[in-house]
Amino acid sequence: MNSTTPEHHPQARSSFTPAVGFVSLGCPKALVDSERILTQLRAEGYQVVPTYQDADLVIVNTCGFIDSAVEESLDAIGEALDENGQVIVTGCLGARAEQVREHYPDLLAVTGPHALEDVMRAVHRHLPKPHDPYVDLAPPQGVKLTPRHYAYLKISEGCNHRCTFCIIPSMRGDLVSRPIGEVMQEAENLVNAGVKELLVISQDTSAYGVDIKYRTGFWNGRPLKSQLTALAGALGELGVWVRLHYVYPYPNVDDLIPLMAEGKLLPYLDIPLQHASPRILKAMRRPANTENTLARLRRWREICPDITVRSTFIVGFPGETEEEFQQLLEFLEEAELDRVGCFMYSPVAGATANALADPVPEPVKEERYQRFMECQAEISMDKLAGKVGQSMTVLVDAITASGDAVARSAADAPEIDGTVIIENGADLTVGEFAEVRITAAGEHDLWGETC
Repeated sequence: MNSTTPEHHPQARSSFTPAVGFVSLGCPKALVDSERILTQLRAEGYQVVPTYQDADLVIVNTCGFIDSAVEESLDAIGEALDENGQVIVTGCLGARAEQVREHYPDLLAVTGPHALEDVMRAVHRHLPKPHDPYVDLAPPQGVKLTPRHYAYLKISEGCNHRCTFCIIPSMRGDLVSRPIGEVMQEAENLVNAGVKELLVISQDTSAYGVDIKYRTGFWNGRPLKSQLTALAGALGELGVWVRLHYVYPYPNVDDLIPLMAEGKLLPYLDIPLQHASPRILKAMRRPANTENTLARLRRWREICPDITVRSTFIVGFPGETEEEFQQLLEFLEEAELDRVGCFMYSPVAGATANALADPVPEPVKEERYQRFMECQAEISMDKLAGKVGQSMTVLVDAITASGDAVARSAADAPEIDGTVIIENGADLTVGEFAEVRITAAGEHDLWGETC
């Protein structure tokens, strides 16, 4: 079906076992939803198959954040209907059931995001589960769509913010934090199954526990407060890499930096800053104190010199002037962020920013995007060039046909950051750590050799 199909080494289908195909689209948070559904399917004895032809029905987990993601999801649903005909839709686009049904009225069911029970009810209705299912058909760590050596750990659902460009709260609801004991048990199961890197995700990681007033939970009989610093400290005791994503810049983020300096967390923060102009940030309903952000960056680097800071920005937001865009470029040059992503603003159905005056023309957006990326490319090249000659620990992700190893350092999250390419690294093992010396640097990637 596509590269997200979970069964990489499928067994021959048993004639009496009901079979489900699965297509997973969207962000890591949606990927975790997919993993939970797959785990439940396997636990109940369903077989998960990699082709439309072998499936009795197909589940499509959709994304609906921006227009291109909606189009991709609708195309995936249409392909599944054409190839199989029996399709259940879930995920963020499923929150707009009328829109989905308008395109495809013959779907078996349409559910919203993180709707495991609703999806399973639809599966049971149209494909009754096998008799006498065995719980041990699913491994303790669940069915994962990531490689064996890293996994996403979702700590909450939803978001309490109302950013004007975002419709996630309307699809996923307000913040709902998972019990800390449940999170830690899942993390422990993953580590026991061989995971070497935990990627902590949510819509607003910094807000973990706010909705439950930082309630105390228990892990292995030990009391733990449902709060990000306490959770991060406990995860840091598991002996694997712990990487934090989607960290909203609340004051409590400062408490994480000493944990990074002590080696309990990877020295890596993914903080979506979005812009540098106070007026644009206010229009976005985002924190608007750029000077404070720069001061915090300096303080973090004093405490933990090796910290990698990743962020994302939007150019061409409605009303953005050339002067305000220049403010953003000046911020980039002063902040010297390590990893940066950029999006051109595009209207999203249901977002309040659509009603703002003075939309930026598309050619201007594209021109500003190019200038932004050129500015950041120079910063990235300079920062990576400074790593040449250093030795570092990397996690090996793959071995290429030519015998090179593709790995990641503490500064590199999978699929969104750069890689470390180790020439003649065929003797290294995928999923294991290696020590390398950096020999060359590019715009995004590093090259090295084993020490």
